Formats: sequence, structure tokens, C-alpha cells
Amino acid sequence: MDKTPPAPHLLGDYPPVRYSESMAVLYIIGTPIGNLGDMSFRAVETLKAVDMVACEDTRRTLKLLSHFGIRVPMISCRARNEGVAAEKVIAALKEGKTVAYASDAGTPAISDPGAVLVRLAVQAGYPVIPIPGPSAFASLVSIAGGMDKTVIFEGFLSPKPGRRRSRLKELLGMESAFVLYESPFRILKLLEDLVEFESGRYICVGREMTKLHEEYLRGSAVEVFAVLGEKNEQLGEFSVFVSGNKTI
Repeated sequence: MDKTPPAPHLLGDYPPVRYSESMAVLYIIGTPIGNLGDMSFRAVETLKAVDMVACEDTRRTLKLLSHFGIRVPMISCRARNEGVAAEKVIAALKEGKTVAYASDAGTPAISDPGAVLVRLAVQAGYPVIPIPGPSAFASLVSIAGGMDKTVIFEGFLSPKPGRRRSRLKELLGMESAFVLYESPFRILKLLEDLVEFESGRYICVGREMTKLHEEYLRGSAVEVFAVLGEKNEQLGEFSVFVSGNKTI
């Protein structure tokens, strides 16, 4: 009889499991946010070894796999079908297959699909192992120059102006640094709101991170807004670090 005591964080819907080397495994793989050179050796070797790759966009992941000479069956597992796709992944695990999951760029479940799949796999009793990799959040914090002890990851704010402004006020009132993601279509609106609420707050904006035309702007909210506002068109995806320290 297995007398292994249940782990506190696996109670309820998360039964304690004694893993063995023969068990099928779900690997959660961080992939480059732009520069393919950031792909880790371990991630490449894992993708070569698995029986199936579940991914947010099969077309984008196919390009990644092809770049590293990897051929493996794929299945779509994006936000709109994650529940249904996750069940297919669980079925593959039950057959003894090992599966890797990769979102389009960066680390899954960080403003990307993946959390639903992870939860269902754990509930089904299968090991879920992270293969660490690139993250726009961690990358931006590392070069932002903020002196904050606490950094909140918020990701994308609501596209609705009222909700965006309301949440932004809450974040600014917490006196902790926070990181946002934003599209090129709404970045100026976000910065305009920051200028209205806290024009002197220190921010660092990363655009097209790790890619050919990557750019970083640092300064007060009003200074960064002035620089970006001079451009006729905003290109690329943006990551925004906002310091919680009003004196920087």
C-alpha cells in the first residue's frame, strides 16, 4: 500500500501522485519571444524526444520546429479551444505518450494559453514539468532599472477604456512596480492615461524585444509618451514596466 502522505497543494481536485520514469509527461516549454537564438538546448532536445506537440498556433510552431530540424505530430491548443484540446492531450497521455506544449512566443500561461491544460493534466495525475525559457515579463524587468522589491505582472489590461483606466488607477495606488503588455493599436492610449494619472512616474517601455528592431525607452511617463507620440505609426508588440517608486 502506498503510504505517501498527500501533499497539501494537491488536495481536493489535485490527487497526490507518485511519479515514475515510465509515466507519460506533459512538458511546458518556453519558446523565443523573437530571436530564435534564445531557444534553450534543453527545449530543443525535449521537443525532439516527445511524441506530440500541442501548440497555440500550429503554423508558427511548425516554423520553429523546422528551424531546428524537428518533426513531430502537432495539435492545436489555443485559447478558444483549450478545454477541448486539453482533453485530447490527456487522452494521449493516457496512451503513454509524452507531450510538449508551446504557446506562440514566451512562456505558456503568462498572458498565453496553457493554464487550463496544466490544471487538467495535474488533475488527471500526470507529471507537468516546466522547461524554462524566454519571457517578455522577466526580460523587461531585468533591464528596466527599477528599484522595487515587489513587481506585479498584470499582462493585458481591458481594451475597454473605462475598465482600463479603473484598473490602472488601482495598480498605481498599490505602490508596487507592475508590468503590462499592450498592442501597437492601444499603446498611446495607455501612455496617455499614465500621463494623466502619474505623469512623473518612471517607466520603461520595450518594443519588439529581442527582434531586429528592438527598442527601449526609459524615463517619466510624460517623457516616453512624448517620444512615442512623435511617430506616425506604432509597430510591434509592447511591454511596459511602471515603477512603484514615485521618487525615481
